[in-house]
Amino acid sequence: MTARIIDGKTIAQELRAEWKVRVDALKARGITPGLAVIIVGEDPASKVYVGNKVKACAEIGLYSEHIALPADTQETTLLAKIAELNVNPAIHGLLIQLPLPNHIDSHKVLEAISPNKDVDGFHPMNVGALVTGTTLFPPCTPSGTMKLLEKMGIEIEGKHAVVVGRSNIVGKPMALMLLHNSATVTICTSKTMNLGKYTRDADILVVATGKPHMITGDMIKPGAVVIDIGINRLPNGKLVGDVDFESATEVAGYITPVPGGVGPMTITMLMANTIEAAEREEKQE
Repeated sequence: MTARIIDGKTIAQELRAEWKVRVDALKARGITPGLAVIIVGEDPASKVYVGNKVKACAEIGLYSEHIALPADTQETTLLAKIAELNVNPAIHGLLIQLPLPNHIDSHKVLEAISPNKDVDGFHPMNVGALVTGTTLFPPCTPSGTMKLLEKMGIEIEGKHAVVVGRSNIVGKPMALMLLHNSATVTICTSKTMNLGKYTRDADILVVATGKPHMITGDMIKPGAVVIDIGINRLPNGKLVGDVDFESATEVAGYITPVPGGVGPMTITMLMANTIEAAEREEKQE
C-alpha cells in the first residue's frame, strides 16, 4: 500500500481564494479586515512565522500590522499595547506570537486579548467554549486539520481517532473537535506506555509531540489516516515531522507530508478567523 498524500499547500491555496471573495465583499461595504501580530524578541522561527502571516494577509487583501518589540520589553508595556489594539476599530484580529520571553506571563497576556479579537483561539473564554462547541474562534492548527479531513472526503463519525500530544494549542482542542464530530477519541502522550498498542488501533491518527520520527510504520493501522502536525529541524537542517514518513507511507491510506501538510492550513485558518471577526463586527453595528 502507498498512502495518498494530503496536499495541504494546494488545499490552503484553494481556501484562500474562497476567503478572498469574502474579503472583497467586505471591502465593497467599506470594511477591510485587519490583523495585528505582536512579536517580542528575536526568536528566528517566530520571525519566520510572523513574516509568513503578514505575507498571507497581503495576498488576499487583509490589512495587517506587524508590531516587533525588543526582548526586554516589560509585561506592562505589552499589556498596554494589547489594550490599545483591543479598541482599535481597524483591527479585527489580534495575536501574540509565542513563545514569549520568560519574564512575561503568557497566561496573563493571552487573557488580556479581547475574546472578540482572539483569532488564535487561545483566550480562556474561547478555550472553554470549545468544550461546548460554541467557541468564537477555533484554534487554527486543529481547525485546519479538520478542514483537511473535510476536503479529502474523510469520514470522521464513528471512527476511532487517536491524538498523540496533549498541548493546549493542538492536542487538547484537536481531541475535542474530533469528539464533536462523533469520533471515538483516545488521547495519548509521548509518555504513554505501549504507545503502539493505541496507535495501531487508530482509524485516524493525529500526532503532535515535537519528537522527530516518533511514530513509525509498524505503529500504524493499515489504511489509516495519518495527520502529522509535528515539525522538527534535524542537525542536517532537514525539516521532518513526528511521523517517519518513509515507513508510514507504506502502511497508511492517507498521510500529510512535512512540510506542506498541516502547516499551510494554520495560517489559512487564521485568516478565516480574522475575516469571521470582521463579518461578526459588521453584523453587530
